[in-house]
Amino acid sequence: MAEKQDETGERWSQDVTEHSDALDLEDDVFTWDDPARIAASLKESAESSGRRKGTPYQSAMSMLTFYVNRAGKNLPQQQLDVLERAKDELRTLFGRN
Repeated sequence: MAEKQDETGERWSQDVTEHSDALDLEDDVFTWDDPARIAASLKESAESSGRRKGTPYQSAMSMLTFYVNRAGKNLPQQQLDVLERAKDELRTLFGRN
């Protein structure tokens, strides 16, 4: 089943990632190669957002998991590994080991 696209040709998951109503993400955050930097950015975004529905931890982890699940099959293994390590970093930053 093909992923739905909007009138601009963007996939809906790309639109969610770029225009999330819950978090203001730094540009290209999921393309960075430093898991600690990705986690720190997501934590900052989640803590500063007044629009999130859950806790900062839930919002940050949900956005990261959403991206991995939607883009995972198209990501190079190296970037997928970085993002999976970013989940561990995020847990550490929030004291959720």
